[in-house]
Amino acid sequence: MQMLPTINTLPVMEAFYTLQGEGFHQGRAAYFIRLGGCDVGCFWCDVKDSWDATKHPQQSVDHILNEAKKFPGRLAVITGGEPLLHDLTDLTNGLHELGFETNIETSGSSPLSGNWDWICLSPKKFKAPLSEIIPLANELKVIVYNKHDFEWAETYANQVSPSCKLYLQPEWDKASEVTPAIIHYIQQNPKWQMSLQVHKYLQIP
Repeated sequence: MQMLPTINTLPVMEAFYTLQGEGFHQGRAAYFIRLGGCDVGCFWCDVKDSWDATKHPQQSVDHILNEAKKFPGRLAVITGGEPLLHDLTDLTNGLHELGFETNIETSGSSPLSGNWDWICLSPKKFKAPLSEIIPLANELKVIVYNKHDFEWAETYANQVSPSCKLYLQPEWDKASEVTPAIIHYIQQNPKWQMSLQVHKYLQIP
């Protein structure tokens, strides 16, 4: 799939102020910008409505920034869909000018654009991350759906930088089944940490 065309506009599925519920920055106030468009297509995805970028309104970068600055938090999380289908340079530059930290949650399957303070790489079996993105990850977050995902996670743990934070996160609908296995695995392999979707337990966006 080719890069989706963007000229200072981006297809925004939703944008909201909440708490980051996952990974290293869990618990922090964060402004989420969820972009439409995804060519990875995880069957267990909980935001499948994001896949078709044409279903979501194109918003100017200026409009996105004006909405973001209304809130006191200065952590911006760009997610999707797969946000790297779009050129994110103007967006991240504008966020930095407003004093935001810029975080991205990505499968890494499309070329990197934008200026990032934190890259959360969540690789998917359905479309592998690009080799040049893997060593740039600050955080590796692997979704565990079945027992085979542990071995798969290790293949990427061996490729990220030594300073990269390593997280295993239960797939939400399989959490009761896989969480005990994740706990056991982390106890045996303490370089990993648990990531839980706390926002879902709190019933917040």
